[in-house]
Amino acid sequence: MTTRSRRPAKGVRNNGGGVTLVGAGPGDPDLLTLKAIKAMQDADVILFDALVSYEILAFARTNAKRMLVGKRGHRLSCRQDDINDLMLKLARRGKHVVRLKCGDPSIFGRAGEEIAHLEAAGIPVSVVPGITSASAMAASLNMSLTHRDCAHSVRFVTGHAKTGDMPADLDWKGIADPTTTLVVYMGGRTSGAIARRLMAEGLDVSTPCVLATSISQPRAHHRLGTLQDLASGTLQSESDDPVLIGIGSAFAVAASRANDIPLAAASCQS
Repeated sequence: MTTRSRRPAKGVRNNGGGVTLVGAGPGDPDLLTLKAIKAMQDADVILFDALVSYEILAFARTNAKRMLVGKRGHRLSCRQDDINDLMLKLARRGKHVVRLKCGDPSIFGRAGEEIAHLEAAGIPVSVVPGITSASAMAASLNMSLTHRDCAHSVRFVTGHAKTGDMPADLDWKGIADPTTTLVVYMGGRTSGAIARRLMAEGLDVSTPCVLATSISQPRAHHRLGTLQDLASGTLQSESDDPVLIGIGSAFAVAASRANDIPLAAASCQS
């Protein structure tokens, strides 16, 4: 790809530095937006997450500095405060900084904290959205999260609190709604406890579930089953990659396809 002349992204001053939060999508470089590629080719410095692939970083301007600022659960990671301060320091030096995040920055990407920190210091900041993992998972399964016969709403929740445990303050009654498609981010270590809590709130044990890892990438893997399977650990992946969990009747069609059941026999109403 031809390198473009550098120009600040929207919201960045021509005579000073600024930060653009860019969504890198779920992993497949073909799912990057054109705006994300343009931002990377305009950047002086790219601060990238641990899960951003080299194939995605290859779209950056050749002489842009690349710095890993990854955060991974239960591993040695960069502190969020240090990342915030690094963005601020670079922008004050007149650099155009791209903060490259997996998925979409606005979905469990700590974007709110970063934007607030930069704006409080008077640093121009803009956001380039990316394809979030839930959408990519649905696409890989050839299904709709909002099939009108199955779901009246979609809810994205985090699978762990700041302590690493299952969140205690979720609206469990609300997310146990059988007409809601529930997607749990970062729920690999708490999947069994989440399933058991949903069952305790009345969600049927036969509710379809999918546990997905490495979404949209060559090593992508899906495990399809029921809420009972999720509670018992049957669906648990041995992979150390981040886990995304889908729960709800909308996954019935995907489950029927995986089990070679005629699509006409699949019912979201079951």
